[in-house]
Amino acid sequence: MAKGTTKPTAAGVRAETLPVLPGEEPWTDAEVEEVRQQLLTSIESLTAEIATAEADLADLMRDFGQGAGDDEADSGAKQYERDHEIALTNSARTMLAEAREALERLDNGTFGVCDSCGGPIGKARLQFAPRVVLCVACKTKQERR
Repeated sequence: MAKGTTKPTAAGVRAETLPVLPGEEPWTDAEVEEVRQQLLTSIESLTAEIATAEADLADLMRDFGQGAGDDEADSGAKQYERDHEIALTNSARTMLAEAREALERLDNGTFGVCDSCGGPIGKARLQFAPRVVLCVACKTKQERR
């Protein structure tokens, strides 16, 4: 391979074609692979976390149904624990979907494009949090609403 050229990523996308902010260096194959591995690791750990949480939730639901003799404090504590576990599981499912979508964007060459304005998100931001879909300016606007 000639000096200065890069090979396509695992999905056939050239690393240097991924968008970057002005002043940022183009993506390298190693950086893209690092982000890919980060996403794959995240997907694997979130999948395991969800499976564990679903098993725990099934146990909580079974225990909740058997609490006919519980006083109000026990019932309230069980309800809180169940609601908390549901919220954590839903959060993990959301993060899993985001990680899968980020991996898909990485594979199809749209990784790093802001969903709102279509501009670059920024390489540094994506290396830190590869699941993000908005540039800093659009995220700031979204949070002000």
